[in-house]
Amino acid sequence: MKTSYIVIIVIVIILFIGGCGCVSSYNGIVSLDQNAQSKWGTVQTDYQRRADLVPNLVATVKGVANFEKSTLVDVTNARARATSIQVDPTKLTPETIQKYQAAQGQLSSALSRLLVASERYPELKATENFSGLQAQLEGTENRIAVARRDFNEAVQSYNTKIKQFPTNLIARMGGFTEKGYFQADAAAENAPKVQF
Repeated sequence: MKTSYIVIIVIVIILFIGGCGCVSSYNGIVSLDQNAQSKWGTVQTDYQRRADLVPNLVATVKGVANFEKSTLVDVTNARARATSIQVDPTKLTPETIQKYQAAQGQLSSALSRLLVASERYPELKATENFSGLQAQLEGTENRIAVARRDFNEAVQSYNTKIKQFPTNLIARMGGFTEKGYFQADAAAENAPKVQF
């Protein structure tokens, strides 16, 4: 009788320790998932800040006579596309990140064309409003870069955790899936050409 009690107690202790390990692993995954979602919120906030600056920038540029209207239309349309894509933070799959990144890349490209075109207008460059908005835009782009890096680090921690054994078993049972990373734009492979 005593031997069966000892066996039962040992089994209960093993199950208790295993259960605590599973709970700890599950809570660790949840914590990393929430951290990645929080970092995603920061990314979206910084992109929204940039999108909010665009109408002011366009309005300032419109004040200059003979400015290329097609450039302004392109910027406005790219902003509309970029702000129309909403990503559910609980579904940060590689595909949804790529869609979001593509829309934001179109806005980045349109803004770059606007800033390059503005170089031909010294009266625009001389205005205080334009200079201030340009500085804010540059600061926002830096914030976006930092937020994207922080998000990628959070995703790396999360993805690593859900792929490690035995946590991967708990992740599968809990429905945790791999999250996507921000990646460099395809155009980033080519260095910009500077001509004098």
